[in-house]
Amino acid sequence: MRENPENPIFGPEDPRLDPPNPPEIKPARSIAKAISWRVVGTLDTLLLSFVILSFLAPLFGLDEASSADKMKTALSIALTEVATKMVLYYLHERFWSRLQWERSLDEEGHYRGSLRRSATKTATWRVLASADTMLLGFLFTGNIATAISIGGFEVITKLVLYFFHERFWTRVRWGIISSGNVAS
Repeated sequence: MRENPENPIFGPEDPRLDPPNPPEIKPARSIAKAISWRVVGTLDTLLLSFVILSFLAPLFGLDEASSADKMKTALSIALTEVATKMVLYYLHERFWSRLQWERSLDEEGHYRGSLRRSATKTATWRVLASADTMLLGFLFTGNIATAISIGGFEVITKLVLYFFHERFWTRVRWGIISSGNVAS
């Protein structure tokens, strides 16, 4: 049985396999994806931070605080994350828009990412994003165990949320200019 060779990560080794006019992914699409993800991600971080500050942080020696103070700290983490994660997400998205690994053209000339691509993209984003959350958690609480808890729980919730976000965006054609269209 003959095996099909695996596609190279950054594009075909054989120029005949490279489409002459591949679709272009516009930066505006990356910005829209960054904004939509940030809304979902910020709400998740806010909720997780508040719950962890309320129930786990006292076990790690963090001083008891009022619910208002816990919410203020959770809001500080979540809102600061808006700025840091928007930049990080945009850069991550632009990197993946150039990466050919596990991406093919459909019959209409649009890119289609495989499930393996979506899963790998999800994992690389989660490592980067959770490190950012842990750093922000430490900066705002001063407690490494609380910061790791926030980032650790976030890994689980956000892996699931991001995967479905990515699968949703594979079906959205806006911001992708196929080879037959002229960009305006």
